[in-house]
Amino acid sequence: MVDEPTGMFVDLMWYAARSIEALGVIVICVGVITTTGLFLYRSWMHRNADRFYRIYRRGMGKAILLGLELLVAGDIILTATHNFNLQHIALLGLLILIRTFLSFSMEIELNGYLPWKRPLDRDDDV
Repeated sequence: MVDEPTGMFVDLMWYAARSIEALGVIVICVGVITTTGLFLYRSWMHRNADRFYRIYRRGMGKAILLGLELLVAGDIILTATHNFNLQHIALLGLLILIRTFLSFSMEIELNGYLPWKRPLDRDDDV
């Protein structure tokens, strides 16, 4: 009888983690499709793809980063509730390192500077 609530909690966390991971994949897919569609539409209507390329890359980068954040959140829940052993913790740590590296490299590539060295006079409403 004592194991029943624990088992139900573990099952609930498994479904929650999988739902969050699925949401992360959906965010990436919808972001890629939406930003690509907007880029193609704007480029075709204005006949100037170079003008909209930076906006396209920034939107794509934001979608990927948000999706990765959700994927990591799902993995954290799974590791904490299901796979709490050294191998899975090391795998989660590696995933977080990769996500952090991607975040920094995308920030530099998209904006041209590190997040903590943001220019004060920059207008981000591009």
